Amino acid sequence: MRTIGLLLLAGAALAQEPVATMKQLMVDMIYPASNDILLVVNRGGPSDEKEWTAVRRSAMTLAESGNLLMMRGRARDQGDWMKDAKMLVDAGTAAYKAAEARDTNALARLTEQLDASCTTCHKQYRSNVFPRP
Repeated sequence: MRTIGLLLLAGAALAQEPVATMKQLMVDMIYPASNDILLVVNRGGPSDEKEWTAVRRSAMTLAESGNLLMMRGRARDQGDWMKDAKMLVDAGTAAYKAAEARDTNALARLTEQLDASCTTCHKQYRSNVFPRP
C-alpha cells in the first residue's frame, strides 16, 4: 500500500512539470485570450450567448494561465513574478465573473486591469519589449 502511495506522489510531482514553453503560453494561450476579450469590449460588449461563452472561456484561460506562470519551473522569482502572475489570475477571474453576470460595464472596466497585468510583467521581464530607462 505504501508503495502505491509513493508512486502516486511521484506521479503527481511529475505531472507538475511544465509542458509548454513560456513563449507557447504567451502566444497560444494568454495573448489570444486577452485579445478576444479586448476586441469584444471594444465592439461594445458581447452581443449574444456565443460571445458571452467565448468571453467566459477566454477569461478562465487567463485566470488559469496566471496559475501556470506560477508553477515550479516557470516562475522566474518569488517576488515580482508571482505578484504579476497573480494580477493575471485576478483580472481573468474578475472578467469571468463579469461574463457570468453578463455585465458589459464591469467587463469594460476590467480592460485597464487586464492590460496592466500584462504590461507590468513585460516591463520587468521583457526588456526588449519595454526598454528600461
